[in-house]
Amino acid sequence: MNKLLTTIVAVLFVFGFLHAQVQDPVKWKYVAIKKSDKEYTVNILAILDPSWHIYSMNTPNGGPVATTFNFKKNPLVTVDGKTTENGKLSTVHDEIFGVDVKYYSETVTFAQVVKLKSPVKTNFSGTIKYMVCNDKMCLPPKTISFNVPIQ
Repeated sequence: MNKLLTTIVAVLFVFGFLHAQVQDPVKWKYVAIKKSDKEYTVNILAILDPSWHIYSMNTPNGGPVATTFNFKKNPLVTVDGKTTENGKLSTVHDEIFGVDVKYYSETVTFAQVVKLKSPVKTNFSGTIKYMVCNDKMCLPPKTISFNVPIQ
């Protein structure tokens, strides 16, 4: 009985420790803003916890993982132009990576213009791959899915 109790306590301790280690310092919000009957700007907003930063889409090779978007094909939607980013951009030389890295703190909005083939309700979806760091550590790159209604 004593061994069973000790094992249960040890397992609960390990699960509690692992749960406490899970960090997700980025909250994502999505909105499609209508520009015309067939054109929308899809805004993807990253809100970061204090002291964390996310890397720009324009981070140079050899540096940390740049934020990237992969848009799912939809026969009703075409992607128009490149994804843009808007926020307070910081550029610093990182001794660890040996390159100038570009990142955003607090918030950054990624925007993509999309065009509908006809004025119908549909969805714009895909994945975001990103990496976040603070002054003490970096989290492994993460890929999440998103889905934005277009109406």
